[in-house]
Amino acid sequence: MPAKDKPANSNKPCPVCGKPPAPSFTPFCSARCADVDLHRWLGGVYRVETDEPAAEPLRRDDD
Repeated sequence: MPAKDKPANSNKPCPVCGKPPAPSFTPFCSARCADVDLHRWLGGVYRVETDEPAAEPLRRDDD
């Protein structure tokens, strides 16, 4: 593959462990690192800061 056709992030290491990325798991080096990253997102370790106030919990009307 010519250098001009490579994605810009193809030479960056795995964001979890720092190893070179595997083509089938880019940008990660393995399924394990991809799963670790997903777990971090779902667990709230990674989050996007906003200026919006937190949403109030939904109230349930019991009749």
